[in-house]
Amino acid sequence: MNDYEKNVNGDVGTGSLETSTIPVPDGKYDINDPEHDAVFGERKEGAVNYRSMGWMQATIVMLKTIIALGVLAMPTVLSATGGVPGSLIILAIGLITTWTGHVVGLFKKNHPEVYSMDGVGYILGGRWGREFFTVAYPMFMIFLSGSGFVAISIAFNAVTAYGTCTVAWVVVAMVGTFALASIQTLNKVSILGWIGFVSVMSAILIITIAVGIQDRPTTAPQVGAWDKKVFAVNHEGTFLGGMGAVSTVVFSYSGTPAFFNVVGEMRKPRDYDRALYWCQSIVTATYLTIGIVVYYFCGQYLANPALGSAGVIVKKVAYAVALPGLFVSVTIYTHVGAKMIFVRLLRGSEHLTAHSFVHWAVWLGTVACCVVLSFILAESIPFFGDLVNLIGATLGTFMCMIACGWMWLHDNLRRRKEDKSLYYKSLVAWNVFIVLAGVFIVITGTWAAVVGIRNSYSTGSISSPFSCADNSNSS
Repeated sequence: MNDYEKNVNGDVGTGSLETSTIPVPDGKYDINDPEHDAVFGERKEGAVNYRSMGWMQATIVMLKTIIALGVLAMPTVLSATGGVPGSLIILAIGLITTWTGHVVGLFKKNHPEVYSMDGVGYILGGRWGREFFTVAYPMFMIFLSGSGFVAISIAFNAVTAYGTCTVAWVVVAMVGTFALASIQTLNKVSILGWIGFVSVMSAILIITIAVGIQDRPTTAPQVGAWDKKVFAVNHEGTFLGGMGAVSTVVFSYSGTPAFFNVVGEMRKPRDYDRALYWCQSIVTATYLTIGIVVYYFCGQYLANPALGSAGVIVKKVAYAVALPGLFVSVTIYTHVGAKMIFVRLLRGSEHLTAHSFVHWAVWLGTVACCVVLSFILAESIPFFGDLVNLIGATLGTFMCMIACGWMWLHDNLRRRKEDKSLYYKSLVAWNVFIVLAGVFIVITGTWAAVVGIRNSYSTGSISSPFSCADNSNSS
């Protein structure tokens, strides 16, 4: 019987992790005991201590898992739907992903042997489920990293006024990410997270202030009257445009599956909910602020990403300030994707935590494979941006909504014959709704992404693979 087959029987409750003491089958381990862990085994002197992250470090890692360049797409969400519907979409998705993030902690409490989404896949779907998530989760993170590589190349081109071939900047992103993502524990990565968080928030603050004090956006007519076309409700929008906006917001919150890595490396998993609520509150407030302010001042003359909305000089400054944050984001995406594969390969072996040749060869090799794949995807697919939207609409929505709703139902539906309370029935209905809403978003978001790819071809905006062209002019 392997580790994934040694599942804990019992219900995932609806309360905090603070009251949980869930042993693995041999009774040795406790989810809140940092010295003994169901995934990493007993802590040994001189070995890698993965369970070393406090709740503040966890909050920062979670924040940087979610807040990346996607935050700068929030104004386009309001532009597509109008200020009121756009704000409500952000609030609704924020609420849903806060719950699904809470479910991640509950599921880890009830199944302490689960480290990442491959373990979830085994519990939900057996061996086929495990293999699906073993492929899907790292690939999702690899696509996110590839998207980040493109964003880094845009930033370098903007700052240097197209100082060299764009592929060269992507190589710089790849090498830098490999060096940073090779850091072994999330506790150490969280140090970078502070830098990245301050970097991105500073860039957001710069662009928010700049669009507020400027006379008019750069792309607006610079003389004479001009109409921003700011709507409380955009009646000119289309259904696909609206669903594209919903997919964008879901994609921007879709770091939830990586929270398994976070709670799995916390010293005290009972503090996970505190970190989650701080993270989600800051993320939602940031998304609403950047979305409302930039949309109000720029209207139809938005740049996407929003860093280009306030002129060339501000754009250069904002991208320069945002660069560290972009590097940290792709570092975390690469790290958590590679870590899942690494743990799966060495689980049950002394090499998982020992500083052995096998340990380092597998770890560095896994990170290297992830960054190389991210580089190839970012440069070889000419419609990569649209493809990322497609992957976000499918895998992102599946893992941060459908899978999480399914997780709660898997561990709680067995109580339906004993628990007839309205509270329990409401939770069942809520999680069924999350699963069905996720399926709807997958279908409509995929539709919108495919139409976007088709339109990109028809307008000739598709570039060639491994292009040296400047990609910052439209940003």
